[in-house]
Amino acid sequence: MADPPMPACPNNSRTLLDLDADALAHCFGFLDIRDISNLSMTCKPLARVAYSDCVWNRLFREKWSHCSVSSGAIGVREQYLARHTALQQLKFCDPWEIHFNNFYFEPASHLFLERNSILLSQGFRILRIRVDFAGIHLEEAFMAHGARITCMRLFPIVETSLFRNGMHPMDNFIVTSSSDHTIRLRWKGGPLRCFKGHSGPVLSLADTLLGDSGSKFLASGGEDCTVRLWSLNTSGKQHPLVSTYRGHEKPLSFLTVAGHKSSLLVSISKDSRVRVWDTSASSSNLSSCVGMTSVTGQPIAMQCHDTLCYIAGGAFVTAIDLRTMQRAFTAAVHAPKMYSFQMLPSKWLMCTGGKDKALLWDIRKSQEHQEGPEPVAELEVNHNTVKFLHMDPYKIVTGGPFDYRVQVWETGTGFLANTLDCRPDPREVAGLSAMAVDQCRIVTSGCSDSPESVCYRDFSGCSLPVSLEDLGAVGSKFWESAPLND
Repeated sequence: MADPPMPACPNNSRTLLDLDADALAHCFGFLDIRDISNLSMTCKPLARVAYSDCVWNRLFREKWSHCSVSSGAIGVREQYLARHTALQQLKFCDPWEIHFNNFYFEPASHLFLERNSILLSQGFRILRIRVDFAGIHLEEAFMAHGARITCMRLFPIVETSLFRNGMHPMDNFIVTSSSDHTIRLRWKGGPLRCFKGHSGPVLSLADTLLGDSGSKFLASGGEDCTVRLWSLNTSGKQHPLVSTYRGHEKPLSFLTVAGHKSSLLVSISKDSRVRVWDTSASSSNLSSCVGMTSVTGQPIAMQCHDTLCYIAGGAFVTAIDLRTMQRAFTAAVHAPKMYSFQMLPSKWLMCTGGKDKALLWDIRKSQEHQEGPEPVAELEVNHNTVKFLHMDPYKIVTGGPFDYRVQVWETGTGFLANTLDCRPDPREVAGLSAMAVDQCRIVTSGCSDSPESVCYRDFSGCSLPVSLEDLGAVGSKFWESAPLND
């Protein structure tokens, strides 16, 4: 069927659609993939050019110059997307790989991948290690605290008044809490800031910053049963402590910011009691508490999406409606006990880690079952406890302290995509102490009889797809034959 005629332009003015396909394709050669994708959604004539092989041949060569495009029925765009997805799912056996010791004889307790650097904490110390094809370079090593680091976060520095000329917009600043009762902020090339106010060890930090772009706040929870709010816009002469919230009777476990309102802070203590605080209120006493409830089981993780707060505790993931503080539904039941929890709200999926397996859940189907939620896939990890869990739109990565292997699974189907051996020496059998995943890169720590061992893999330049033999005996059980996100 022919495309409908385009509306006539007044005064005989010319438009982009007056150019022929070759001219448009030449113009598209100056655009990146995001701009081309946006143009493809404007109208059918531009979509035909945006999907053409000549446009995607250029994009393919620019990104993977060492790979060639196959001739055949499948178009270049489809080949580009298929390779991109396979790389994101780590479906190759020839990543660039390096094993090294993290310079101090302690296992890493927190791991992050930040651009071309690995950030890790050991006890009271933080290391920044640069990794590139020339090898590894220790960029920074400093004693962040006087005692063990309990929590570590990275936040975009561009969102705060800490941002200065000369800084890269993608730079982050590090926030750490410690058993020494302090919170410390540091950014590359900047001074170290110290927040003091808790009367005991600081146990938790909020996963995101509170407030709007003009005024950002950091929330912390401590063994002193208080939640404290700190301003990131104060100078060194002003005290950063803004508010102290009291009401919990046990030490704090987790803090998170509500998805529908950035001024609402959700806290949960070790006795599984939940409180919601309105941080925009001027008062710092109990009047700032705008909601209370409790859940079953020892808290494992907590995450907000829109008006719901998903709390993993014991064997259950419970969804709480923050508007009413009532239980909305039980999203997952992973008996006898959960050790990890991640969710992907945009795909309506969540994953829970337990002993010998991880379970994949569809949030929509959890609400439909009257007799209780049922998993849509079971990811078997064999003789391990899934303590480390990563989930993104492409993959789920599972690891634990009792196995040297890390498994990678397709998010949309639950199929096993790869199994990675993280040992520097095949004779060693110890498990992981920490794990971090960022797109095509993964770093693990502690998988060795030497606890300071680190394994870094970059799959972005791979060319050899993984085979069925590489996957070993690990597998999964499925309740669905179609992709879960269809």
